Amino acid sequence: MAITKEIWMQAIVEGLFADNSFLSKAFNADEFVNQGRTVHIPNAGAPSNVVKNRNSFPATVNSRTDIDLTFDLDSYTTDPIKISLAETVELSYSKRESVIRQDRAKLQDVISEGILAKWFPSATNSIKTTGSAVPAHTPSATGKRKAFTKEDVRAAMKAFNKQNIPQTDRYLLIDADMYDQLVASLTAQEAMAFFAGVDVANGIVGKLFSFNIMMRSRVGVYATDGTFKEWSAAGAATDNAAALAWHTNSVCRALGEVVVYEEPNSPTYYGDIYSFEVRAGGRAMRNDVAGLLAIIQDTAS
Repeated sequence: MAITKEIWMQAIVEGLFADNSFLSKAFNADEFVNQGRTVHIPNAGAPSNVVKNRNSFPATVNSRTDIDLTFDLDSYTTDPIKISLAETVELSYSKRESVIRQDRAKLQDVISEGILAKWFPSATNSIKTTGSAVPAHTPSATGKRKAFTKEDVRAAMKAFNKQNIPQTDRYLLIDADMYDQLVASLTAQEAMAFFAGVDVANGIVGKLFSFNIMMRSRVGVYATDGTFKEWSAAGAATDNAAALAWHTNSVCRALGEVVVYEEPNSPTYYGDIYSFEVRAGGRAMRNDVAGLLAIIQDTAS
């Protein structure tokens, strides 16, 4: 009887991860990662009063009180992983390279969502969606929510215009379901203009009402009481999906280099051990939270 021969392809099918290019659309504080644990963001106090045709002298002398905003850097580490001698010698593909590549991608994915969570403002800096009823799509959520449409993007533009936010460098990050709802709300002519703004290299999937639209599989979720929830928290039937609109000077990110720890030829594990660590953090740049807005799905009957 012939021996059944097993064949290994030289390539390995690895995991898929979300697009995290949105992190580059923020104030870059990477240089501070290795200088301490807490990053300070000084915000200027109120400007001096201006008087037209002053006729009262001497003028009152005042001082300016600046505001110090801070955020702590978090340490993200992967679980150590072993690559045995047999896997190094016998496999036709490089498992070591695959492990390093995939674990780095997973680390980047978790860090991106961690920083994004720090950007989301309280519900007082939010607007509600206004579209027709669609099924809720966050984990464990049930019932109907109002769809995310072009009118919600226009409402965000109006809010930014009233805050004197520059027309350039405005971004809006939406999840896959919200993207589908937005595109469905556009007319054929509006869709042509929207897709004319696509810039794949920079993660832009379209442009609408002054916003560069970006998309990833999931973005944010708020509880029914308006509290932002981490993805690690248990989903609830009443949760609502959320998008985030911001200006590049309204949010900050600090992202360190990936540190690789390795112990080759471990005498206790009989293989090579690898793990990874990154320090990262972020927050809103402004004390008044101008140029930062959550768009939360409203409940629908």
